[in-house]
Amino acid sequence: MLNNRMLAVIKRELREKLLSKTFIFMTVLFPLLMFGIIGVQILMRTDEGNFKIDLVTSEVSLTTDFQNELTNSDLNKDGNYTFNFYTMDKAGLDEYLITKKKELLDGKINGIIYIPSTALKDKRIEYYSKTPKDISLSRRLSGPVNKVLIDNYFNNRNLSKEELDFARKGVDFAGFKISKEEGIEEEGYGNLVLSYVFTFLLYISLLMTGQMMMQSVIEEKSNRIVEIILSSVSAKELMAGKIIGSTITALIQMAIWLSPIMMIISTTWIALPAEISFNITMNHILYLLLNFGLGLFTFLGLFAMMGSIFDNPQDAQSGMWPVMLLIIIPFLMAISMMENPNSPIANVASLLPFASIMIMPVKMTVVEVPAWQLILCLVINTATIFAIFPIAGKIYRIGILRTGKKPKWSEVVKWLKYKY
Repeated sequence: MLNNRMLAVIKRELREKLLSKTFIFMTVLFPLLMFGIIGVQILMRTDEGNFKIDLVTSEVSLTTDFQNELTNSDLNKDGNYTFNFYTMDKAGLDEYLITKKKELLDGKINGIIYIPSTALKDKRIEYYSKTPKDISLSRRLSGPVNKVLIDNYFNNRNLSKEELDFARKGVDFAGFKISKEEGIEEEGYGNLVLSYVFTFLLYISLLMTGQMMMQSVIEEKSNRIVEIILSSVSAKELMAGKIIGSTITALIQMAIWLSPIMMIISTTWIALPAEISFNITMNHILYLLLNFGLGLFTFLGLFAMMGSIFDNPQDAQSGMWPVMLLIIIPFLMAISMMENPNSPIANVASLLPFASIMIMPVKMTVVEVPAWQLILCLVINTATIFAIFPIAGKIYRIGILRTGKKPKWSEVVKWLKYKY
């Protein structure tokens, strides 16, 4: 139960965390940094540089068709791609590659594309380069190359231009979400993007808050400040106060990060395009914060326990990998789950202790989750707190006052047998 001593520890933690430069920097600049990284990725994709490509075909007619298509395509208009066209058979290509090998290695030519006549049947072409798996190049060239191959394949089949355009056109899936409350309505990519945002925010916050908790415990232990603090409060009160204070700080930070999303879904002043609109409510955000808060209690207890075991950050980093795996594995599962949110693994993982902290908020963003699963997730996370805290608390009470030689894990296990 809360008492004056524990409240004093909570106030101390809030004062140190909320007013620290790290908190202000991460709260304000982290979203800007994240959007900056996304912007750099977009620039890297759009600013592809200049490419010099030699395109070789086995037939003169194919060479002429590719020359006409690529010359009039957007690739040539951008000025980033320069093509040289040749016609030769496979034997001639082998000799040509030998003569051009030095230019390829020196970067004077980015690559050589060979399109044999068999490509009209299997669409298999060959690309020779220092970087043959250039995804950007294959993505940009696949459209014009496919267009020429389709035109040649159907050339003698008396198809109209409209029929050829239809043959070249891909399939466009329009997704319509069916739910009890909203009925049937078309859904864009907004919720999918939001699920990625939630995943990364939860992952970063868990890591950052946990590291700060562990670092704080190690500093108090190594500086012997904890001995003075424990003269006024018990180890249980100190640990609980630090965890509650850090949890409140992390929730405030998360709420600030999510405030733009809250503004968008709570007002009609901001209208997003239908393709990226969010199909979530304020209840989703409140559930995310509640579930995240319960998860923080569990993880901060583990990080505080790890900090009490070791005397310096180096030893702690080498010994905390089990706790880190409890964050990294759910993060990877949440990223993978977005492709198949209704898979059995996703359904089970969304209810597992530790994993549900990240996976359940992401799952409820992309699919409709039954209310009983949401409630069960909260119950399981609450039960996890009561299961973890007695273990973490006992190790914390013993380890926080032990200094000197780095303890072995077998010795840490023995601490659990001590009675007070």
